[in-house]
Amino acid sequence: MAKLLVVDDEKNLRLVVQKELSRQGHEVETAADGEQAWEALEGRDFDVLLCDINMPRLDGMGLLRRLREKSQTPPEIIMLTGQATVETAIEAMKLGAYDYLTKPYRLNELAALVTQADEKQQLKLDNQRLRAQIERTTNKNMPEIVAESPQMKEVLRLVRRVAPSDTSVLITGESGVGKELIAQAIHRLSPRSDKTFIDLNCAALQDSLLESELFGHEAGAFSGARARKLGLFELAHGGTLFLDEIMEMPAQLQSKLLRALETRSFFRVGGVKKVEVDVRLVAATNRDTDRAIADGVFRADILYRINSFEINIPPLRERFEDIEPLARYLLQKIAGHNSPELTQPAIDALNSFSWTGNVRQLRNCLERAVLLADNNKITIKELPPEVVYRIEKANVSVSYNPQHQNGTSSFHNVAPTNLRDAERQQILTALEKTGWHRGKTAELLGISPSTLYRRLREYDLEIR
Repeated sequence: MAKLLVVDDEKNLRLVVQKELSRQGHEVETAADGEQAWEALEGRDFDVLLCDINMPRLDGMGLLRRLREKSQTPPEIIMLTGQATVETAIEAMKLGAYDYLTKPYRLNELAALVTQADEKQQLKLDNQRLRAQIERTTNKNMPEIVAESPQMKEVLRLVRRVAPSDTSVLITGESGVGKELIAQAIHRLSPRSDKTFIDLNCAALQDSLLESELFGHEAGAFSGARARKLGLFELAHGGTLFLDEIMEMPAQLQSKLLRALETRSFFRVGGVKKVEVDVRLVAATNRDTDRAIADGVFRADILYRINSFEINIPPLRERFEDIEPLARYLLQKIAGHNSPELTQPAIDALNSFSWTGNVRQLRNCLERAVLLADNNKITIKELPPEVVYRIEKANVSVSYNPQHQNGTSSFHNVAPTNLRDAERQQILTALEKTGWHRGKTAELLGISPSTLYRRLREYDLEIR
């Protein structure tokens, strides 16, 4: 189905063409002259324009010139006239017309030409989307999801049930549990799997840039916007859009997102044309949803819209059965086929540790162990001290004294309050350096945005 605009000052002819092309499944609008057509073209995008040449106010050639000068993605244009000359035909083709028909013409001939013009227009749009996608993202092959525990098997069961539908999905869980992998699994098992998977971390961009990233912008919409940019909603057309850390989205943007989800359409920043899209939304958050709504951080109505189906991923410490197979899988990913062997004491230490950083922390631990491993074996000597001695750095500050008086190793708490004060001051200093921009602050501190948000809540630094 193509979106068509028929422009002709002969009312009866307009209605005949509209009726016939609508019968063939196209979406057809009409205009009586060039000015009325220009108003319609400013309001929405069309695939093909059927345009008479001789019209009052603004004729067909004038409309063609205006489109060439002011429109970045004009529709394919078929010129229609009862007074055909070689000169006007040549001029029309030079101005970018797709083809030229003289009146009277056969409706089946016009319909065939419309189909060909629409195919060309779709190829142009697909080309534009693909170029933008290639610039932004690389191929995302979903790694195998390790699921030996009953909890993860239940998560995958829910994924298989919801994937074939178009239902919006909210994935909840702590940072580092693998929410993006589950989002990719939903996409890969859906009918949209041959289309695009686009992801965006809402906490990683400035508030002012997030709207442009999501919805795109027109040339001149703001300083530095030299050309039209397609937003992620358009790039994900026909596929899946994954919004990570969605509850970090600023309040003023939440209402626009809700409207886009409800109507499947939106306006680019600085634009007046409505853009229609077909996108499935998958979102994720590590926040407590009830608390986020109660604190006014996130709107309840948008939560109900994206939370049609919730999948909660348990933290790694609650799925003991996954730790060892996950460690072996990660070792193979880190070191390849010649990955070091995990000794039993090392496995016992990994199983006994409470992984507050979840899979991300486990991977960091194993990367360190691979670098330190001798004889292609990982023992407890290669593991970080906090893993061996089961002490969480996030909760208690420790000093290590390897030789105690009785010859055993020991840890001692050292001034946790002072260290907390030091950490709070370090975060404050970084916030001031970045003008309280949280994404840049996290980058400056070398931590993830979600970790920074937890620290801000812990130290009551959420408000400047």
